[in-house]
Amino acid sequence: MAVFAVTYVYVSDAARLDDVRPDHRAFLGELHAQGVLHVSGPLPPSPDGAPAGALLVVEAEDVTTALRVLDEDPFRRAGLLADRSAREWVPVIGGFAR
Repeated sequence: MAVFAVTYVYVSDAARLDDVRPDHRAFLGELHAQGVLHVSGPLPPSPDGAPAGALLVVEAEDVTTALRVLDEDPFRRAGLLADRSAREWVPVIGGFAR
């Protein structure tokens, strides 16, 4: 298994994000309980204008699988992700180090 850093970029619709957030967090909580999702949290908008999003650390066989396990995320199903990407991450220090 490999570790992947997945980034989300949210659409600019705070009200809809707020409405769907409880389902989104419940979904991610299940992935965490299964050991697939190690950590997740929001990325606030940056001072240079980058939109809000999230960073998720997922364990999977490959990048395709890392994204596939997140396909049913309520944020994605509701069309609240403007973009998402995944990249293998090789932590060498800290809790995820191998």
